Amino acid sequence: MSTIAVYPGSFDPITLGHLDIISRAALVVDELHVVVVHNPSKTPRFSSAERVELIRASIAEHGIHNKAKLVVDTLDSGLLVNYCRMVGASVLVKGFRSNVDLDYELPMAQVNRDLAGVETIFIPANPEHGHVSSSLVKQVADLEGSVTKYVSHAVARALASSAANRKK
Repeated sequence: MSTIAVYPGSFDPITLGHLDIISRAALVVDELHVVVVHNPSKTPRFSSAERVELIRASIAEHGIHNKAKLVVDTLDSGLLVNYCRMVGASVLVKGFRSNVDLDYELPMAQVNRDLAGVETIFIPANPEHGHVSSSLVKQVADLEGSVTKYVSHAVARALASSAANRKK
């Protein structure tokens, strides 16, 4: 039996930390769905379609495609566990940087298990990326700082373009 997992996130934008979690999760599952989900408490910089393309470009740039079957998708509404049921996933993958992330994610993991029997696997951030968030990356890019240590080249270009357009 193959293991199908879902790695959800807003990925606005995807960072090297996210790519590290994708790479490590792909080593232990047969199929990994990286799913751009809508977060009503955030106003995204990039559209869902743009984020999907940036994820695909970043995965290709970092050579992750050979470890497991990777699917990049979106979920713009509805429960994540319904998406898991639809694709046959029994596992959610969540990365965490600190206990703050765990405190936020743990109640959701328990509810997802209660609602659909979907287990959550937590993968700790690589210390090299543990201080990086998408919000911080956007802020640095908007202030014309270099984000190349934190994101793929495709994302760095998209952020530079976005920052230039925001100034107009």
